Amino acid sequence: MKTKLVYRLDKPRSVQKYIDEAPVWRDGTPTSRVPMTSMQWRIWLLASAGKFFEGMVVFMTGVALPLIELDFELSPSEKGFASAATLTGILFGASLLGGLADTVGRKRMFIIEMLLFTLFLFGVVLAPSLNWLLVFLFGVGLALGCDYPTAHLMLSESIPSKNRGRLVLSAFGFQAIGALTGVLIGYGILSYYADEGAWRWMYAVVLIPSIVVLILRFFIPESPHWFIDKHRKKEAEASLAVLLKRDPPYPPTINIKMPVMKVSRSNGEREKRLGSGYKRLFSQHRRATLLASIPWFLQDLSTYGIGIFTPTILVTLFGAYNTEHHTVAAVIQNDLLAAKGTAFLDVFLLVGIVVAVIFTDRVGRVTLQIVGFIGCATGLLLAMFSLFFDGEGQVLMLFSGFILFNFMNSMGPNAQTYLIAGEVFPSSIRGKGAGFAASFAKLGAIITAFLFPLFLASFGVKILLLLLVLTSLLGAIVTWHLRIETSGKDLETL
Repeated sequence: MKTKLVYRLDKPRSVQKYIDEAPVWRDGTPTSRVPMTSMQWRIWLLASAGKFFEGMVVFMTGVALPLIELDFELSPSEKGFASAATLTGILFGASLLGGLADTVGRKRMFIIEMLLFTLFLFGVVLAPSLNWLLVFLFGVGLALGCDYPTAHLMLSESIPSKNRGRLVLSAFGFQAIGALTGVLIGYGILSYYADEGAWRWMYAVVLIPSIVVLILRFFIPESPHWFIDKHRKKEAEASLAVLLKRDPPYPPTINIKMPVMKVSRSNGEREKRLGSGYKRLFSQHRRATLLASIPWFLQDLSTYGIGIFTPTILVTLFGAYNTEHHTVAAVIQNDLLAAKGTAFLDVFLLVGIVVAVIFTDRVGRVTLQIVGFIGCATGLLLAMFSLFFDGEGQVLMLFSGFILFNFMNSMGPNAQTYLIAGEVFPSSIRGKGAGFAASFAKLGAIITAFLFPLFLASFGVKILLLLLVLTSLLGAIVTWHLRIETSGKDLETL
């Protein structure tokens, strides 16, 4: 006779306890895993899509930038503005829009950000001048910035604690898939449409999938954690029922236990003194804020510097770029050669994120972040030493250094900073905390994107790589000093 599962009918419990609940066999033995529902997988897929679009658009800029430079006849400073526009938008979007997820809801901002992304991306494709292009790229960044906290919260607040690290990082890993896809799209379009306007088609390719994702985001439930934080018990139970819908029904009934609010005169005075929202980030949760922000800032200095300008670095070092011939054919040929090398290196972003998914819950976020920072420094140092050699030795050392950097960065700080920022804050300010951390991090990306071309022209590749080695080592030191391990802890406990 086939054994059937039965389900516990316990007293009222918290949202996370329902999400983490595993079925038991008839003899009371718990099953080995918490089964994910189709709705939980749908939310995971839609959160993954946002990171995919970010990786595609931001890193595709590295391929599109030479054509944009030719199309609009950009000066070095204007090229810096073009490369930094999207990142600047991410900076403001993460805090100004992402922080609204604590006020108006996770789902609402999840939809609004994708609507803004689609509209501004359409503007990029049709931009008639540099000024308009900068406006639209900034708008795309606003939407992508909002996605940093909202996508993390929509996913992490909807899945079992046991799976949180792996699932959040696997969704974040789509940034690397998007980066590789963006470079391949750029290469493919250049191969069949060798024209200075080919960059418009690169961005246009993203429009159709963004519209599909926008529509699908209307058909998911709001985070029950957010409803509970707003003391809306009935809506939380209805949302949780949709999230955990299974056949047969499990759990059969939902009765959420509201958190007990103990308020005394001293507690009330303390809350008044601490304030709410962003003020609490720098008083009650200062250590968490520093941990979430500073290592991410240091990591983005190298991630976006190397990521966006890898084509430029490869062309500069290997002499494909001829400064005396800025013809369309010459620029496109240079772009194609650089895109090949960039695509090869981006593969190791994927390998790194796979390793992160496997080990983040076993080894811990902090350990992987520290090891990753040290690995990044080692890879960049190897790339810098390659400049003292010639011929095949230089090529081997340079690519080995960039391969090690991409792998260790994707396994460590690039993945773990994103994961930690969405876990170390309480639900009431989680959107603001994660949003601020992402905004502060993108300040580093903007500095790199804007100054990298100028530094490259003024000081050369050696000095730039040495500076990035030092910032990576500093990231490891700061992470160790401020460490807060979140692996294996549910969000309510945190």
